[in-house]
Amino acid sequence: MGLRNARLGFRQVEETHLMENIIYNELRSRGYSVDVGVVEKRGTDENGKEYKNQLEIDFVANLGSKRYYIQSAFSMPTEEKRIQEKASLVNVNDSFKKIIVVKDVVNVTRDEDGITTMSIYDFLLKENSLEL
Repeated sequence: MGLRNARLGFRQVEETHLMENIIYNELRSRGYSVDVGVVEKRGTDENGKEYKNQLEIDFVANLGSKRYYIQSAFSMPTEEKRIQEKASLVNVNDSFKKIIVVKDVVNVTRDEDGITTMSIYDFLLKENSLEL
């Protein structure tokens, strides 16, 4: 990341994009193939009109029969932000693991929707972090 960008004079200063790049590079270094995912959310609004939204999943990491859906969230200071970050993951209709990686130092937790939240530090420093 650093050498290529230094050579090209690239000045990416948005921490959110840098964190996504770090997560991507770590997944690739662990041997995963990595894609961006899109999930469709359908519903009915308060007027009874049907709608269809496409939500992005930052990373779909595959290795053999293992698959992980991973959202990179720089921080989730409010419940509204947490709901926003979880939206794509709760609409995935399979049983593969769903993870939110945050910059903040947090304990690894699993919520009522089965979504694991962990810090970028746990993700990077623990080889088995995807299994926590």
